[in-house]
Amino acid sequence: MDSQTLKLFNELNRAMIKCRGAYSEWSKKHNISYNEMLVLYTLREFGFCTQKQICDSYMIPRQTINHTISLMRSNELLELSSDYSRGREKAFVLTEKGKLYAEPLLNSLNKLEEKTVESISENKISTMTKLVLEFDNALGLSLNEEV
Repeated sequence: MDSQTLKLFNELNRAMIKCRGAYSEWSKKHNISYNEMLVLYTLREFGFCTQKQICDSYMIPRQTINHTISLMRSNELLELSSDYSRGREKAFVLTEKGKLYAEPLLNSLNKLEEKTVESISENKISTMTKLVLEFDNALGLSLNEEV
C-alpha cells in the first residue's frame, strides 16, 4: 500500500473512533456508561430494544449488552415487553421510572445532536453516512475476498 492510501485509512479510522469517543465523553458527563447510552439511543429510535438489535447495530459483544440490560432491569429502568418480543428474542421497554430517568438524558443528547446539525447541516451528515456505509460495504467485500 502506498503511503498516501495508508495515511487516508489511518485518518479515517481515527476520525470514526473520535466520533464514537464524543458519545463516550457525553456518557461520562452524564454519569452513564457508553453501553447504557446505546440502549437509550436504541430506545429513542425504536421505542423498544433487543440485545440482538443493539449488538448488530453497534458491533458490541452480546455479553456486554446483556450485562447492561440486566443492570438496567435490576434498577427498574427496563422491563420485558411481550408486545415486541419475538420467539427467543426478548424486547425491552422503559418502565415509568425508566422514562423519568431517560427523559433528561435523551433531551440532552437531542440538544447535542441538534447543535451538531446546525454546525454542519443535515445534508453533510446524510452524505457522510452514505459514504461511510459505502466504505463499510466495500471493506466487507474486500474482507470476504481475502485469501
